[in-house]
Amino acid sequence: MAFTTTISASELAEHLSDPDWGIVDCRFMLAKPAQGRKDYDTAHIPGAVYAHLDDDLTGPIIKGITGRHPLPSILNVSRVFSRFGIDSSVQVVAYDDVGGALAAGRVWWLLRWLGQTSVAVLDGGWQEWLKKGLPVSSGVETRKPRKFVPQPRNELIVSSVEIDAIRQDPGYKVLDARSADRFRGENETIDPVAGHIPGAISAPYAGNLNPDSTFLSDKILADRYRKLVSGVSGDHVVCYCGSGVTATHDILAMMKAGLGEARLYAGSYSEWITDPKRPVEK
Repeated sequence: MAFTTTISASELAEHLSDPDWGIVDCRFMLAKPAQGRKDYDTAHIPGAVYAHLDDDLTGPIIKGITGRHPLPSILNVSRVFSRFGIDSSVQVVAYDDVGGALAAGRVWWLLRWLGQTSVAVLDGGWQEWLKKGLPVSSGVETRKPRKFVPQPRNELIVSSVEIDAIRQDPGYKVLDARSADRFRGENETIDPVAGHIPGAISAPYAGNLNPDSTFLSDKILADRYRKLVSGVSGDHVVCYCGSGVTATHDILAMMKAGLGEARLYAGSYSEWITDPKRPVEK
């Protein structure tokens, strides 16, 4: 059985010694980019390798053109996954300490984009693993490299030109995964222009989670997203956030709820606002 959306800590614990299971620790703090690696060195799930959001999962930032976390090139990220010992036969599990909203969701989406479906996010993340009293390791671990062969599904990506058309098309829905106050243009502390892409609907990723950072039930998630997308099919939904990372959480939640696979505006709001001609709404 392949896990394609989420997996429980108990289920993962049964496979710690399986060489065909690859665990990726994705803990990361935007304000302290080195902290996640330090936390990994101190304690992590046994067998896990560490993926750094900026170094491993993001491409070069081009000022005035890209957003804050542009997609890595297919070549470079394939090399990363090969180094992590991932090929098509591996069940990948990614985790972080924010309910999958940062780099765990990114790893999940990157692998799906490149054709790997046997990838899941650990439900509840690092906190859930500790709460259950499951084993931990320290220091740096590696896996024997494997050859990751990408099979890109570029239909999952939406460009800034496409999002400009989609946002005005009643047959599509555009979801903004940032917090509601940032969507409204309030308390913006990251991007230089506050607001959102006109036509977008506020769908904060935090609304997918229980207080303990586990996902809400599939039924509750389905009810939430059916109201948000108003009958539009999953492949006609596009998600974005500040830089294309937390938006993957909404895509994951929709898939977990059985509503299909939404697409990603990977450049997201931080790319959108690089062109002053693009409209912004508050």
